[in-house]
Amino acid sequence: MKNISFLVILFFNAYIGFSQVRNIEQSLKRTNPDTISSDKNSTSRRNGRSKINKDATIDLYKIISYRNDTTYVDTSLTIKKEYKFNYLRKDDFGLIPFANIGQTYNQLTKDVVSNRSLPQFGARGRHFNYMEVEDIFYYEVPTPLTELFFKTAFQQGQLLDAFFTVNTSKQFNFSIAYKGLRSLGNYQHAITSTGNLRFTTNYKTKNEKYVANAHIVTQDLLNEENGGLQDEDLISFTSGDEDFIDRAVFEPNFQNAENILVGKRFYLNHRYYLIQPNDSLSNSLAIRNVVNFEDKYFQFDQTTSSDFFGDSFKQNSLRDKVTLENFETQLMLDYKNLTLGDIGFGVFYNDINYGYDKVTILNNELIRNRIKDKILGLRGDYSKRIGEFELNSQFGVNMSGDFKGSYFLGGVDYKFSEDLSLKGSINFNSSAPNYNLLLNQSNYINYNWDNTDSFENQNNVDFKFELQSDKLLDISFQYTTIDNFSLFALDDSIGFIKPKQIDGTINLFKIKINKELKFGKFALDNSLLYQNVNDESQSLNLPDFVVRNTFYYSNHFFKNNALFLQTGITFNYFTDYYMDGYDPLLAEFYSQTQTKMSGFPRLDFFVNAKIRQTRIFLKAEHFNSSFTGYDYFSAPNNPYRDFTVRFGLVWNFFL
Repeated sequence: MKNISFLVILFFNAYIGFSQVRNIEQSLKRTNPDTISSDKNSTSRRNGRSKINKDATIDLYKIISYRNDTTYVDTSLTIKKEYKFNYLRKDDFGLIPFANIGQTYNQLTKDVVSNRSLPQFGARGRHFNYMEVEDIFYYEVPTPLTELFFKTAFQQGQLLDAFFTVNTSKQFNFSIAYKGLRSLGNYQHAITSTGNLRFTTNYKTKNEKYVANAHIVTQDLLNEENGGLQDEDLISFTSGDEDFIDRAVFEPNFQNAENILVGKRFYLNHRYYLIQPNDSLSNSLAIRNVVNFEDKYFQFDQTTSSDFFGDSFKQNSLRDKVTLENFETQLMLDYKNLTLGDIGFGVFYNDINYGYDKVTILNNELIRNRIKDKILGLRGDYSKRIGEFELNSQFGVNMSGDFKGSYFLGGVDYKFSEDLSLKGSINFNSSAPNYNLLLNQSNYINYNWDNTDSFENQNNVDFKFELQSDKLLDISFQYTTIDNFSLFALDDSIGFIKPKQIDGTINLFKIKINKELKFGKFALDNSLLYQNVNDESQSLNLPDFVVRNTFYYSNHFFKNNALFLQTGITFNYFTDYYMDGYDPLLAEFYSQTQTKMSGFPRLDFFVNAKIRQTRIFLKAEHFNSSFTGYDYFSAPNNPYRDFTVRFGLVWNFFL
């Protein structure tokens, strides 16, 4: 957090005296309405005045993904920008946040589609804001570009995401960004303090035979933990008693613990063309290498032990720390041919070192302290366009090492017209459960286990069919089967959390519908998700329905349409179900069937505006909390947010 002030000063000094960009009109494409802009007006400034520059149109400000998909900078204000104006900077439909910004999210839906053949690091409840390789973007810009994101937090603190990128030449670009948060929260011992520092660069030779993308990311995500409200305080919370409207009067289960997730990653993806294409129709052959080294750890600290987690080996200065060092490299050969399509094939190597500094002996059984493995495998991908059909696929398989695993993703798209398209996909995935399900050590006796020899691979099969049309609707059908489902669950016999693997098959069926209806300057945006779970073990619990409806008004005001205003009300709701509980020692959610949580309505009123390249957001969140009842929770014993008013903005600077 100490870097926030420094970065703000740095970016503002870099642009002091810059006037705001003029005359940029945005038109959005159907393929990605949030990020693609086709405006052709200049964004540059020369000699102290904004001036049209035909060489610096908005579509030249490129955003490049890790898979080399390219979009463009978009400064428009749409309803989808409203959905993304949050801590994650993503549409959080299907997620419900905890009371303080920067805390975890409970999932109202599950998606098992994956291109992994290896386990994931644990503490998944702390990973929502952890930026993975696919969350990092690279840039190509004709002039320097800065974006500032700001949003108020709860009580003391703020959220800031500052970004700057520049091309020093046509061949070389770099960017630096820092996302920082500190928020006190409304409940005792609930401070959040997080930081995500990103540095990216991309380079290509003048003849473009060699291309490289690289990034360095360091992240630290800290939460004070309090275990939620005590059982005897739940009645006081749900009653709406005025004596308890100040949430600081509640005494949580404990007030002396915190956990933190820290990660550092170096990533390089570069390729060299052995046969360089002359145009889009000619053949090409390239050798591609990816190097990814990541070092992360999760740590739980508590000054004195608490009965909340059961008996402990010691009473004071408790610390549980687990680390993961993961080195991955892959060597691929990419061939492109007009007839055959785009073909990639190669090998990958993983060196894994996960675990703790010491062994544990419990009930005369040795719990190992390390999982080490070296995996060699094959990977490939394929894509081909045949008329209006577009085919794509990926696969990976572990050939050697203790961890067995594989995946396959295949998809086909067919475009009937500019407005109507169909998509179908299939995914097979087999991989070992996450590391903390396999091995865990703790100062708390009940949180020690070694399942490396007893747990089998979780096997997922997923089929999905999508229809996309602005005139009709967007609708998707998804059917998933899960064998050997691996999870944390509440063990009713001892009253504590334990890893569990289901001996059987779970079936999940989902239908999701999105449709926006427009009436002049008014619009009604609708999202509906229906889910049906067939699970005799009651391990995978999800609400039957998740709903979001937004009724809003949009219009331009003042001379030359200087102000664009968007205002409306968003309604969110989900049906009753056995909501997953949250365990702060593991930073994991667990399945439980003791407490069925009621669905509750959430109404948000917002007023958003765009002035030149500045987008301003004002929202009254959950304004219905006082008149629809106080029975609202993000997880058992963890209340959802009360009514609050928050403000923020996103500001782009073009030089």
